Amino acid sequence: MKRTSLAGAACPVARALDVIGDWWSLLIVRDAFDGIRRFSAFQENLGIARGMLSTRLRALVDAGILGHAPASDGSAYREYVLTPQGRALFPVIVALRQWGEDHLYAPGEPCSALVDTQTGAPVARLDVRARDGRRLDWTDTAVRGA
Repeated sequence: MKRTSLAGAACPVARALDVIGDWWSLLIVRDAFDGIRRFSAFQENLGIARGMLSTRLRALVDAGILGHAPASDGSAYREYVLTPQGRALFPVIVALRQWGEDHLYAPGEPCSALVDTQTGAPVARLDVRARDGRRLDWTDTAVRGA
């Protein structure tokens, strides 16, 4: 099936999904936040085929989510690093994690935890807030035209 581009869509969600909407891309970004930087490490951690990984990494670089950097160990390798645009996806990854914790695990079923490195405490729940600080639910918002 041929993929339809959403790059020209009027909806920001559609445009974002055009760039990071497949699970491999989001898992690559997740792994980059976890400190993975090398092709072989992404491949080993994800169990993804080399060709698929190469395609996804190239697309993330082309989209400005990842960039290349000299290897941190001084070797001739190049590593993948999150750009500022890529680092801005952190709340998206946290929101997906928290949704998964809430809806995809049985009570008491263990899962990994995202913790504050200074305190070791679990990260606070994300929520959507109005400019004045009020917590907003989906019923408190509306989409306005472009």
